[in-house]
Amino acid sequence: MPLFSKKNLHPEGEVALWDIREEETWFLEQLNLFPKEVERLAKIKGKGRRLEWLAARQLIHKMSQRKDRGALIKDEFGKPYLEDSKWQISLSHTHQMAAAVAAPHSVGIDIQVFVPKIERLAHKYMRPEEFASLQDETRLRHLHIYWCAKEALYKIYGRKLLDFRQNIHVDPFKYSEDGGQFKGRVLKEEFDETFHLYYEVIGDYFLVYGG
Repeated sequence: MPLFSKKNLHPEGEVALWDIREEETWFLEQLNLFPKEVERLAKIKGKGRRLEWLAARQLIHKMSQRKDRGALIKDEFGKPYLEDSKWQISLSHTHQMAAAVAAPHSVGIDIQVFVPKIERLAHKYMRPEEFASLQDETRLRHLHIYWCAKEALYKIYGRKLLDFRQNIHVDPFKYSEDGGQFKGRVLKEEFDETFHLYYEVIGDYFLVYGG
């Protein structure tokens, strides 16, 4: 099953998921990679990681609705953008799933499969008020949403050099398997902006996107 889901964002934008079932040869036939992409793919080790990388580019191409695929390029900070497009994009992939969001403004997306050890990493990215919102019965799943939110905000900012605890704040929210929305804030020197974020729970996958 390739295109897993696709939805429009309000007021303008689109988010989509790709459930990776294809082999690498299929993606290579579809994508007709640019020389720099061929070089980058050659450096990626592991079948799963290579497939996720390819699927993310196939997904962006489908979302663009172009006949001929535009080159996916990274700026000086490593943030991807689509050549000759005014829309901004963000990509994420994990464990046979790729996700992308596109809009005419800064956006970010992150998808993560359930990882029990996330509890051991929580102190590195969670703030006290965020910890206080956790409930015992949903603690681990809630932690995944916070992690994805901070990754998405990091991508929205797009200039790296952010401390997930000090520079990225997420408004505490109540976790629901039905998903929901909340706000996140990025503070870094002269930069101070608040963004709207949305989350979805898809089985053992956790998705956060917004801008």
